[in-house]
Amino acid sequence: MTHEFKNIIEEAINAKNRGLKSVLGSVVDLDGSSYRRPGVRMLILEDNTMIGAVSGGCVEKEVLLQALSVFKTGQSKMMTYDGRYRLGCEGVLYILLEEVRFEISFETFFFKCLNDRKIFDVISYYKRELGVFEDIGSEVKIENQTFCISERSSKKEGNLIFRQEMPPCFKLMIIGAEHDAVQLCKYASLTGWEVTVVAGVSEPKSIGNFAGAAELITTTPEHLDVTLIDDQTAVVLMTHNFAYDLRHLVALKDTSPNYIGVLGPSKRREDLLSQFIEYCPEISDEFLERIHGPSGLDIGSETPQEIAISIVSEILAVTRKRNPMFLSKKTGSIHSKY
Repeated sequence: MTHEFKNIIEEAINAKNRGLKSVLGSVVDLDGSSYRRPGVRMLILEDNTMIGAVSGGCVEKEVLLQALSVFKTGQSKMMTYDGRYRLGCEGVLYILLEEVRFEISFETFFFKCLNDRKIFDVISYYKRELGVFEDIGSEVKIENQTFCISERSSKKEGNLIFRQEMPPCFKLMIIGAEHDAVQLCKYASLTGWEVTVVAGVSEPKSIGNFAGAAELITTTPEHLDVTLIDDQTAVVLMTHNFAYDLRHLVALKDTSPNYIGVLGPSKRREDLLSQFIEYCPEISDEFLERIHGPSGLDIGSETPQEIAISIVSEILAVTRKRNPMFLSKKTGSIHSKY
């Protein structure tokens, strides 16, 4: 959800620069089930523009209506939405609405935190009842600094607290710049991931060739900067060159990505790992377990687009620690308890 929160903050800043107020809507509690879990947010602008969503579509209209009073008074309020009779989700949402009024200093700290790939917390003080309250609202905690999203007079005892730890934005590093890399970049970007494409020095590619890419790096495996690869990073080796894939794998040996994918049949993977271990005999089992090949889930993919969906799906499954299955075969809740 970090990328969603980042987008909301960016849009709130853009609105302020255009002279528009904005209201943040945060789902902070839930009875029963819903389309999204607590922690999902949306932004409503004074011109009725809505950024993000807290459900499949029906709740947003009511949030827009409820936000009108917040624009007029600047006072934070609680609203509920009972989906049991309208959505069929069998849940009641508790939504905190507050006018966005963070200080300029927050912007500096926030974007530095994102660039440094550090964890931060979003904390919301709320009540499970309808109405306007002076002591409700959200704040962002970055290391030892706390920034209020809206103005609150106090933090009175008796408020409920919803705390959400926000990891760095999930990042995908695609090593390779062929046609299939273009498709993977596109689908990963649509998923909300920050995508970096690594191309060889002899490849005549620009970032314009990769829709959704945040960065294009042209380098050799030995000069690849791996300092920002962390456990919120997935790497897919797709140079279609065995030697290049091997050299890049060696370059990654001291990193701890969440996932490493390699293309090609199982025989290619075994040959790649065999030679990799010869170059790096001290490599840990933990690192080797992060390597997945052939990359992707077996969903019958044929085209580059379908293969991209397969790879993105496997990365999600690994990241969320799930064994893929048909939801129709699953018993109990779709989502884990928030």
